[in-house]
Amino acid sequence: MPASFSSLGLSPALLRAVAELGFAAPTQVQAQAIPAILAGGDVWATAPTGSGKSAAYLLPLLQGLSGQPRLSPRPVRALVVVPTRELAAQVAQVLSRCGQFLPVALKTVVAVGGVSINPQQVGLLGGADVVVATPGRLLDLVQQRAVSLQAVQTVVLDEADRLLSPGFADEVGRVLALLPARRQSLLFSATFPLAVQQFAAAVLNRPARITVAASSAPETALITQRAIEVDAGQRTALLKHLVKTEGWSRVLVFVASRQAADRVAIKLQRAGMGAAALHGELSQQARTLALADFKARRVQVLVATDVAARGVDVVQLPAVVNYELPRSTVDYLHRIGRTGRAGQAGVAVSFVTPEQAGHFRLIEKRHHLKLPRERVPGFEPTAQNPDKS
Repeated sequence: MPASFSSLGLSPALLRAVAELGFAAPTQVQAQAIPAILAGGDVWATAPTGSGKSAAYLLPLLQGLSGQPRLSPRPVRALVVVPTRELAAQVAQVLSRCGQFLPVALKTVVAVGGVSINPQQVGLLGGADVVVATPGRLLDLVQQRAVSLQAVQTVVLDEADRLLSPGFADEVGRVLALLPARRQSLLFSATFPLAVQQFAAAVLNRPARITVAASSAPETALITQRAIEVDAGQRTALLKHLVKTEGWSRVLVFVASRQAADRVAIKLQRAGMGAAALHGELSQQARTLALADFKARRVQVLVATDVAARGVDVVQLPAVVNYELPRSTVDYLHRIGRTGRAGQAGVAVSFVTPEQAGHFRLIEKRHHLKLPRERVPGFEPTAQNPDKS
C-alpha cells in the first residue's frame, strides 16, 4: 500500500487539504480507489464503515472537476446519491474541506427530503458542479425542472447496499435512467448483498473491484466488542449504570423504533442525564439540533434508531451501545463503526436478552465473531423476562 497520498496522483491543492485534515496516510480503500477513479473507469468498492470511503471517491472527483472549464450556468457534472440526510450533510462537509485549497471553488448543492424544497431550488439557480442528494428529493427537483442530470459525468452511489434495498431501489433506478449512458459509475458499500451484486453486474462497465475486509481495517480493530446478558426490563438501568461506572463522556445508544428512542431518552433525562432522541419522525431541524448538541458535548447520551447508523461521524466517540439488536445482521457493523474511528479506540456493547440470544448468535456467525457473554452484578438475567423497559 502506498506510504503517502502524494504517490496516488493527486494535485498539490488536494495534497495540502489532506495534510490540513490530518490524514497521515491513505487507508486501503483510498489507496486502491483513488488511482482507479482518476483513470476514469467504473469502480465497485466494498469496505467497512469508518474506512475512509467518502474521501476515497471525493478526492479524485474534485481533481477531475477542478481541471474542467467553468461554464454558466454550471452543468451538474458529478452526482452523489446517499440514503440519508445525515450522510448527505457529512459528504458535503468532507467535500468542502477536501476542496478548500482548489484554485477555483466548486459549487455543491445538497438536496434532501424532510426540509423545504424551496431553498434547494434557489441553490440550484445557475446550476451546480456537484449535487449530493437523497433519491426521492432529487426526483422531485427534476420533476420541477430545478435541475438537469443530462451532463453528469460521474455518479456515486454511497452506501449502495442500503440504496439498493426495497425502500430505495425503485427511486435509484429512476435516477439512473435520467443520466447519460456514457458516464463513470462508482459504487461504494460496506457489504455486498445480492441486490448490490446484481446491480453491479447490470450497470457497471468492467469495474475495478476493491474489497477491504473488516478485519483488516484499523478502525474496526480498535473497537472492543462486548456482549452483556440482561433482562429486557433491566436494560435502561444497566445503561445508566454503565455510563457512570465506565466513565463514558458520550455514548450513542441504538434502539429499534422511534417509540423506544423517545422512551429511553426521557427515562435518562428523568435520571438527570443529558440525553436526546434521534429518529426519522423528528423534523430535520430537531434532528440537526440533537446531533449538534451531541457533537458539542451538550448531550451525553444520544438514543437513535438506525437512521444514525450510517453517515453520522462523531469525533472521539468512546462508546456505542446496542440497547436493542439490529434487525439486520448487516447493520451490526454499521452501528458499531460509529466508534473506533480515526485511530481512536472505542467500545461497542450489545445488550443480549434471553429473547434475543438466538439473533445475537446469528450476528456473530455473520461477522465471524465469538464474544464471551458478560453479566454485570445486580443486573443478571432471571428466569422471567417481562419487557418493562
